[in-house]
Amino acid sequence: MRVINGWLGALLLPLALSASAEEIGQVSTVFKWVGPNDKIVVEAFDDPKVEGVTCYLSRAKTGGVKGGLGLAEDRAEASIACRQVGPIQVPANLKDGEEVFKERTSLVFKTMQVVRFFDKKRNTLVYLVYSDRVIEGSPQNAVTAIPILPWHQ
Repeated sequence: MRVINGWLGALLLPLALSASAEEIGQVSTVFKWVGPNDKIVVEAFDDPKVEGVTCYLSRAKTGGVKGGLGLAEDRAEASIACRQVGPIQVPANLKDGEEVFKERTSLVFKTMQVVRFFDKKRNTLVYLVYSDRVIEGSPQNAVTAIPILPWHQ
C-alpha cells in the first residue's frame, strides 16, 4: 500500500502546486437545445509562488450533451492577462517554464496550462498560456508580461 500511495502522491503533487481558478464570469456563445450552452469563461488565479500576481484567463467551454457530461473537447484558444495586485517578491528558487495553472480540456488527452518565465534583464514576469495533447499540441498561445514595479497603495 505504501508504494501505491507514494506513486499516487507523485502523480498528484504537480496538481497541488498549480493554482486553482475562481470563475469571475461567463457569456454564452452558442445556444444548445440539450445540455449547457457553449460559452466563454473568465477565471482568475493567483500565482502560487509569486505573491502579488493575479492572472485572468478567458477560454471556450463546449456545451451540449457531451459538454454537460464532461466528454467534450474544448477549443485550444485562450487569452491571458496577468497583473500586479500587491507587492511582488520574486523567490530565489523560481524556475523558468514552471507550471502555475493547469486544467483538463478534454476527457483524457488535452490540457490547457499556464507557465511562468522571469526575464531578469527587464525585471519582468512573463506568463504563457497554451494547450497540449498527449500526441499533438496546438501552436495557439497567448502571452502577458508584468514589469515588477514598486507597489503603492
